[in-house]
Amino acid sequence: MKLQANAEPAKNYSVIAKDLGIKYLAGRKGEDLKSLVLNPRVRSGVFWALRQVDFSCFAGDVVGIIGSNGAGKTTLCRVISNLLRPDEGSMTVKGEVSALLSMGTGFNHGLSGKDNIFLNGMMLGFSKKEITKMYDDIVEFSGLHEFINQPIKKYSSGMRSRLGFSIATMLNPEILVLDEALSTGDADFKARAMQKTKELVANAKIVIIVSHNIDFIAKNCSKAVWIDRGRVMAHGEPAEVCDKYRAMVAEKRLKKPPKRLRLRKTETLPGDEIVIEAKDLGLKYNLDGKDFWALRHCNLAVKEGDILGVIGHNGAGKSTLCKLISEILKPDEGSISVKGNINALLSLGSGFNRQLSGRDNIFLNGLLLGIPKKELEYLYDDIVEFSGLEKSIHLPVKNYSSGMVSRLGFSIAAMLEPDIFIIDEALSAGDMSFYERASERIQEMVKSAKAVVIVTHSMKFVQNVCTRAVWMKQGNIIQEGNPGEIIEMYRQDVRQARAKMK
Repeated sequence: MKLQANAEPAKNYSVIAKDLGIKYLAGRKGEDLKSLVLNPRVRSGVFWALRQVDFSCFAGDVVGIIGSNGAGKTTLCRVISNLLRPDEGSMTVKGEVSALLSMGTGFNHGLSGKDNIFLNGMMLGFSKKEITKMYDDIVEFSGLHEFINQPIKKYSSGMRSRLGFSIATMLNPEILVLDEALSTGDADFKARAMQKTKELVANAKIVIIVSHNIDFIAKNCSKAVWIDRGRVMAHGEPAEVCDKYRAMVAEKRLKKPPKRLRLRKTETLPGDEIVIEAKDLGLKYNLDGKDFWALRHCNLAVKEGDILGVIGHNGAGKSTLCKLISEILKPDEGSISVKGNINALLSLGSGFNRQLSGRDNIFLNGLLLGIPKKELEYLYDDIVEFSGLEKSIHLPVKNYSSGMVSRLGFSIAAMLEPDIFIIDEALSAGDMSFYERASERIQEMVKSAKAVVIVTHSMKFVQNVCTRAVWMKQGNIIQEGNPGEIIEMYRQDVRQARAKMK
């Protein structure tokens, strides 16, 4: 059954774009001083993120917007939300717009989850008294009770996703815009968030949803729009539009096989060699004068050749485990030993300077990884081609969508073949095409690397790509072994938890 927004005939809510165009200027700006060092000859020019876009929706419409990363979906949402003004054509919006454009946008990472609830609520126009009344419901929905007094900087991407979406549920919008609002988050939260989305739809007059979940768009929206390279390729019946998009992805895959990066070789160890070993591992945070154990009594052995999938609900300790393996954090209990050099992609866009261009960030991140500039120049074309961001590589990263940031981050990290490669939810915002290429790349890497550790909420990815799986819950490793068996145990636990809540 498709979602249906609550249309009120007395009010003519609408969103109408006519010959809409949005352009970005690629080149050095006053704040991009590092570009002088990284690339004295910065290329300038105009990049059209949207061009000749005709788009309309009216009261009662639930519109799904699909397309590859960098297609212009996020830019369109920003125009609808009045965050960008058209350079060509027009955008006419009748109705009050409430937008959830990026998980964690507006969060102060130095403040606690609780403080950010009040900060974001006030930014949305609510009084402190109103937020206080909503506070318990927000925390309850987020499921972050024991973490709510922690600074946001200690949250995983999934935890920030929970909090951002939970705050958004206080809205009673006329026009609701959701841009990849459900791309992160565990299975339990996604189910509850989907139900909450249906409630929001019932109270809204127009709902616009950007998503890479094509099945969701086909089944739940009343209209669909496919955007590619800034232009509308198809619009109308969701099933038909989604089929056309899938056909395009399949055709591209046949015409252009995945690009093989020219990578440095690393030596491999015998197949029975343990490369990561955790013994009685524990890490704690001090919260309000009390110890909170993010991890405790964790034992894990990762062998050479493993592609290890780490699954579990938000706040289970998955990101903390990755930070311990990467030596970003030191354990308070037990020990962890790692044999080999590590390359970690721990957070979407971490390490990026958002004022610099994608090109400059390739060089900046590469230099930080210890790669000589000459070698980066040699690898540069392959990195850009693998990312698929050729047309936007000279734009500042601040103009990128979350999917484009995901593409660039993974492509830079994949320029090397480290002994151990750690990926923490880095592919959650990628489109169908890039997700498949990244999956193939990970499988290639393990042929010459010692091990790959992947944190993800995609059970399909773990089932198809990983050789082993670990299920974490409340800071402990509950089970490890065959991916299919571990996934079924985790799903059963989610079903039981959901049943108890009813």
